[in-house]
Amino acid sequence: MTQTIRIIGIDPGLRRCGWGVIETLGNSLRFVASGTVTSDGDMDLASRLCQLHDGLAEVVHSYQPHEAAVEQTFVNKDAVATLKLGQARGIAMLVPARAGLPVAEYAPNAVKKSVIGVGHGDKKQIHMMLKILMPKVEFKGNDAADALAIAICHAHNRGGNRMRQALAG
Repeated sequence: MTQTIRIIGIDPGLRRCGWGVIETLGNSLRFVASGTVTSDGDMDLASRLCQLHDGLAEVVHSYQPHEAAVEQTFVNKDAVATLKLGQARGIAMLVPARAGLPVAEYAPNAVKKSVIGVGHGDKKQIHMMLKILMPKVEFKGNDAADALAIAICHAHNRGGNRMRQALAG
């Protein structure tokens, strides 16, 4: 029997961490909510990570997703920026894992390919496809839109992920 699965997509970032919640039933997608958790750039790193943790924990508690998907990130600017982003990504993976959710990871190109059909595309294309796939979608900013795209990518790939995990186990 097919059941509705609620998925949270998370776009990690130290300043802005986007989140998007969708529901999937078979091949249909339904928008639930989206937003951004922010941290105060004037605070020390540990405090900012706490802000991200607490904000994401509140979102997970409020929307009660069944599964989570987080974007794999990379930064080429400098080692310090890459390390900080990695720590924010750790929070983005820790929060749903601590809530007992399975957490999948997707490369940025896989997310784009899943949503717009090709691995390279711009933000406008993602925004347009979100509106086509979920006509009632609402998002403010690129971070929330990216998080919704990550959730959609997971909705399209979750069956294959379960099969790969079963074969590996």
